[in-house]
Amino acid sequence: MASLDDVARIAAGLPETAEGERHGNRTWFVTGKAFAWERPFSKADVRRFGDETPPAGPILAVRTEDLGEKEALLAAHPAAFFTIPHFDGYSAVLIQLRKVSGEALREAVADGWLACAPAGLAAQYLDKP
Repeated sequence: MASLDDVARIAAGLPETAEGERHGNRTWFVTGKAFAWERPFSKADVRRFGDETPPAGPILAVRTEDLGEKEALLAAHPAAFFTIPHFDGYSAVLIQLRKVSGEALREAVADGWLACAPAGLAAQYLDKP
């Protein structure tokens, strides 16, 4: 079971990452752009689940490169990765931290960082030995 502190440790290992708060929730930024954030459900989100029980928190939202990558992640990790109507057409996935593996979480956070980092910084990170 992963936690937001695990996310913080992963994010801290990525260049030029800062942790802050947005809308009252922990958020991780690269050069001012959010790539991962705590995402509790709003009342409207909960209503959209209807009779279905919403996934238990904590929930993390992570940016993806594009909608194709989003769909690939959802297919590859159906037990932990999901989306909600609020995220339709938006390149990000939701991750139920209670169910995600450490490896899948590390990859998702790093990929979210890469999706938001400036091209030169991302290239420098990818070229590291």
